[in-house]
Amino acid sequence: MQKINTSPISGMQELTPTFQAEFDRLKVGIQDAFFRHGFQHIETPIIDRTEILLAKAGGDTEKQIYKVIKTAEDAGSSDQALRFDHTVPLARYTVEHLNDLSFPFKVTQIARNFRGERPQKGRFREFYQCDVDVIGRDVLSIDYDAEVIATLVDAIRVLPLPDFVVRVSNRKLLTGLLEELNLEHQSGEIFGIVDHAEKVPPEATSEALRSLGLGEENILKITAFTQIHGNRTEVIPKLRNFGFTNENFNTGIDELERVLQSLELLSPDAHIVADMLIVRGLDYYTGTVFETIVPDHRDIGSICSGGRYEDLAGHYTDHKLPGVGGSIGLTRLFFVLREGGFIRLDDVKSVDICLIPFSERELASTSELAQKLRREGKSVDIVLTDRRLGDKLKYASRVAKFAAVIGEDETKTRTYRLKNLADGTETDNTW
Repeated sequence: MQKINTSPISGMQELTPTFQAEFDRLKVGIQDAFFRHGFQHIETPIIDRTEILLAKAGGDTEKQIYKVIKTAEDAGSSDQALRFDHTVPLARYTVEHLNDLSFPFKVTQIARNFRGERPQKGRFREFYQCDVDVIGRDVLSIDYDAEVIATLVDAIRVLPLPDFVVRVSNRKLLTGLLEELNLEHQSGEIFGIVDHAEKVPPEATSEALRSLGLGEENILKITAFTQIHGNRTEVIPKLRNFGFTNENFNTGIDELERVLQSLELLSPDAHIVADMLIVRGLDYYTGTVFETIVPDHRDIGSICSGGRYEDLAGHYTDHKLPGVGGSIGLTRLFFVLREGGFIRLDDVKSVDICLIPFSERELASTSELAQKLRREGKSVDIVLTDRRLGDKLKYASRVAKFAAVIGEDETKTRTYRLKNLADGTETDNTW
């Protein structure tokens, strides 16, 4: 009989227990950081109506969503699909529970999403996203933009990463610049070129702008704008020196300055810079935008990103629900960290202590010790196999951080020697 293929579907991540334990540890650490900043946890349904999911989506999203094939009993229900992010379902959730929520609504979602794009190295069709959002009713203070960034900074510190940099900008700046130059009718193309500018030589960016027929003076102003980056005291004066009268541009300066000032208070030890190359490609961002990188390891890509949106729920309600949010793509990031050697199998163990009864006679005392250690919050595995002691110790070294053999003497004296399986050191303990 032909055997069925057991490999996971292309684009799906499947981890061994030790790596899964480390993935779970990072996920819990991120969640704890979100909770410490006062974000409330919710879960939205994995399956939603297609019209809900696509109401604000653009580009190739409709081609990428996973449609749900309904059973005969569901034949009369509406068209359904798997969610592809948390933000759109959150907008629906907020509208649905509008009168039950306290605003500003600080919310976190950590769960799987699904996107049927072509699988690539480090990009998956099923993936965990760790999101934080703050939604206001009618208005939302710009200081919450800084609060979301500060929260994500604390969450990123859970990850085994070297120094990272948070790059912050405001989409109103480039919007206002183009309005000042009477180029707003070409804003879509120009935003795309600026968003891509970091990945190509400067000459390629200038040539792309030139192909739009912008004129050399306009190209010089746009490229001069994109080259502005640094701390608050460096960037804000440079932006004001443009001398533009455009309201969007000047509002963008004020908002960016306020966010940077707030971050100096909320995350005083974080490396945060203003960078005009950050415009973010998603259409629903309207103000603050940010992205986090590791400068010495740019191959890792963006660690987290997000921004401000003024009217994400406009397709579902007449209420104005401005918000700001950010996301850590944990599945992709975990893959990249493994590939880059930041997470190694030798450093990862899913069990704290492995207890090995020397014989069946010591099983009762071993179980007693295991219960004590578990009450103390330890993960404890008792080796119950009928094998040689050497084989049991070999098993312990593969799954646990520490091991102890419980024999007749240990049972009588109620003491045991705990061995560190990483460095071989031993400590005496009692129970």
